[in-house]
Amino acid sequence: MDNEISILLVDDHAIVRNGIKAMLSSEEDFEIIGEGSDGNEAISLILQHHPDIVIMDINMPNLNGLDALKKLRERGDLTPCLILSMHESEEYVMKALDFGADGYILKDTSKDHFLKAIRSVAGGGKYFSGAVSEYIVARLLNTPSKNASNSSESPNDVGPTSIEIDELTKRERQILDLVTDGLSNKEIADKLNKSVRTIEAHRFNLMKKLDAKNLAELIFKAGKKS
Repeated sequence: MDNEISILLVDDHAIVRNGIKAMLSSEEDFEIIGEGSDGNEAISLILQHHPDIVIMDINMPNLNGLDALKKLRERGDLTPCLILSMHESEEYVMKALDFGADGYILKDTSKDHFLKAIRSVAGGGKYFSGAVSEYIVARLLNTPSKNASNSSESPNDVGPTSIEIDELTKRERQILDLVTDGLSNKEIADKLNKSVRTIEAHRFNLMKKLDAKNLAELIFKAGKKS
């Protein structure tokens, strides 16, 4: 199939990977192109195979999933990442967002939600389920975390932008407007007749210029400066 979604699975439990493969085997638009059991393998396999999406656990030996994701983003790799975890805590969710995750779902999620998450993230969108979405809404509203009093750097604190909106290029402002309108990378690429990778690169540069750690902060800062 020309429109197959290439998937990399990264989880240190073979039984979990086998379960996911069995679940996805009936989907004609999915292709598992590789498997890894820790963060180091994830980085190596992503750079080797360039999958459409990586589905990755957090707690793994040698290098955990969040640190692997952080390393990838620091080197400019924007491979869509869906975190599949047993952890529902705000700490893990906020770290995943700050490190560049495109989605976060729990391992007890339904098959329908799992499939929807994969297709959404692989297509350039975002997908966060359950209480995870509530944490993101709190971040967007700049609502203090229940643990904010115990930390001098709450994940909900939004620092000043490193550059004014007026200093962005015309193309960057155009893309920023489309991002805040809720369009996915693919939708923006289609609208501007550009490749998805080009849009991803522009969005990465926007996040760096506006000192935004994730999409939620980018949208918030864009609204704050508009």
